[in-house]
Amino acid sequence: MAEPKPSIVLPVILVAAVLIGAGVGVGFLYEANHPKPSPAPWTVAVGSNVTVNYIGTFGSGPQEGRVFDTSIYSVAIDNVTYPKSLQFSYRGSEANYTPLGVSVGPNVPSSGYTIDNITFGGVVTGFWKGLLGLEVGQTHVISFPPSQGYGAADPSCFVTQPLTYSTPVLHILTPSAFSTTYSGVNASAGTRFSDPTYGWTDLVFSVNSSAVVVQMLPSVGWLVPGSHWPVEVTSVNTTTITLVNELTFSDVGNVSGTVSGSGVCGATSYIVSGLNLSSGTFVQDFNREVVGQWLTFTVTIVAKY
Repeated sequence: MAEPKPSIVLPVILVAAVLIGAGVGVGFLYEANHPKPSPAPWTVAVGSNVTVNYIGTFGSGPQEGRVFDTSIYSVAIDNVTYPKSLQFSYRGSEANYTPLGVSVGPNVPSSGYTIDNITFGGVVTGFWKGLLGLEVGQTHVISFPPSQGYGAADPSCFVTQPLTYSTPVLHILTPSAFSTTYSGVNASAGTRFSDPTYGWTDLVFSVNSSAVVVQMLPSVGWLVPGSHWPVEVTSVNTTTITLVNELTFSDVGNVSGTVSGSGVCGATSYIVSGLNLSSGTFVQDFNREVVGQWLTFTVTIVAKY
């Protein structure tokens, strides 16, 4: 009888097991030494909808560095660290200060989009372009010229006014016009009252069925109350009162005023943007103060939607 041949099955199995085990070990070592890269963080792109906190300041002009708008309540109420611009508008309580919803890109509908009860609207080009590539929680400073902001100033919104002007001593009004102009004042001769425009004393000089004559009684040196700069009575004669706007070059770009009625370019407030002492004039700029200026925004991406 022939001797049985030794079986090679078991050694083969053992060798295979050793190789497999070694391979698994090598795999573990490779994975340990070569971890998979983390996915890239999400960043703002065209089409993104994000909420943003911001502080907007002027990057040029006489108001450079002043805050003209913010979404942050603590900034809005802090006028020491964050001095405000002439036309800065306070929104009231803290509840009115929330992150701005921005739909990023150039073709956002005027009505914007509503997601989770938040409206995401369009913003000026320089603002949304400055958000591109930012991550949630990241803060960044954006600065851009008027061409990417609110554009150039409209020349038709500049009005030149004389520094010196006059008003008559006597004003003749119909009884109805008197009642409208001097509401609550008794239209009887001898009545004295405070002029609603200039603050000096007025006198009802005479009255008849068709006219009320009002005499203005200022004195030389009278300063018109409530003015944003000194407006002084420099002379008074029997017919005319002369007043002077006492503006200086340091006031240019740093003081504002208001006008009654419909205003200019739809605005009733203006900034003094020019002064010419040789011609005796100053310039009222009824453009929005952000027009024609470089703007700087410190922005923080709060959340994405």
